Amino acid sequence: MEKQLTIHHGELSLAATLHYPIRHSDEAADLGKKQVIVICHGFVGNRIGVDRLFVKTARALAKQGNYVIRFDYAGCGESEGDYGQLGFDSMIEQTRTVLDYVTSLDCIDPTRITLIGHSLGGAVALMTSVKDKRVKRLILWSAVGYPFNDIIRIVGRQSFDDAHTIGTTDHLGYSLSPVFFDSLMEHQPFQAATRFAGDVLVVHGTSDDTIPADYCSLYQKVFWTRGDGSCDKEIIFQANHTYSSHRHQQEVIEVTSKWLNKLEDQKLQWLNWSI
Repeated sequence: MEKQLTIHHGELSLAATLHYPIRHSDEAADLGKKQVIVICHGFVGNRIGVDRLFVKTARALAKQGNYVIRFDYAGCGESEGDYGQLGFDSMIEQTRTVLDYVTSLDCIDPTRITLIGHSLGGAVALMTSVKDKRVKRLILWSAVGYPFNDIIRIVGRQSFDDAHTIGTTDHLGYSLSPVFFDSLMEHQPFQAATRFAGDVLVVHGTSDDTIPADYCSLYQKVFWTRGDGSCDKEIIFQANHTYSSHRHQQEVIEVTSKWLNKLEDQKLQWLNWSI
């Protein structure tokens, strides 16, 4: 089952979709609290995803017994707001508002909260995880590593200059202001990564011409320097930035699902051993 939601963030209304765990007819009812996975979309994206990637991911993970919520950042998709007048910090706070919503549900296990972030959403998910200790697991798909440099490379230096001389610049119909660009300068995900103590999965495609695939290995090396938390890496051969083929979509979803299931099995084994 899927439910369309409106989540209030200050004066803004954020559009979201909550996916409920799917129970097969031959399975007994499980009344225990469940894991929840929050999907954070990328730069000027939406909760559907390119080629419906986030829809497919949410439905696949719901079939595995998870709650999944995907939402539109303000000014994207069906959410209210002006994306280009806000910024990176606002996206962090919007993500935390979504966390407020899911943790208010009685059916959610607050110790099993996972963020999936794609592209710029990966950097937002990481910085949210560092700031908000409710996040226990982090999955980065083709994640931005240097928000300002990476977005400037996408929109072009001229767009940045126009924003500061004219007051705004147009990118795919989104009016980006100096506030938006300036907010990107204030965050360094690679430096912040050591402050997240949970388990991490980093995934990247070898044919990504938007965000360098080398970031995947760099992220893993940084996460490995921590005293707590594991970090696994998966490279998807020939996948582009948005995993825009049926095979690559299936691979990134399967890799993600298997990783989450592995952690759940490990947790169950530890509980059984401790008992």
